[in-house]
Amino acid sequence: QVQLAESGGGLVQAGGSLRLTCVVSRGTFSVSAMGWYRQAPGKERELVARITSGGSTNYADSMKGRFTISSDNAKKTVYLQMNSLKPEDTAVYYCAAQLNGSGRYVWGQGTQVTVSS
Repeated sequence: QVQLAESGGGLVQAGGSLRLTCVVSRGTFSVSAMGWYRQAPGKERELVARITSGGSTNYADSMKGRFTISSDNAKKTVYLQMNSLKPEDTAVYYCAAQLNGSGRYVWGQGTQVTVSS
């Protein structure tokens, strides 16, 4: 069964950078897409960035030019490079995989990102 584990969150000052890592284990890497989502207190979970099996990427408008998603299929790892962080980026960030065939989403446990002003 596919399992995901995020790491790399922490406390950073506005304008700083963080790199989140998601490691996929105990399953196949036959997925249609991988993505990063976030959820802040009192807010709906939202898409941060997404990368398809074909390598296409898309980002939420507020992240364009600041965040970059990348993947290493050989290592079954997905990254999210976050630059120019803002206090409004504070949230729990989740890695997700959409399995090919079934379409089922598998979620990681989340990692906290806190940006201070």
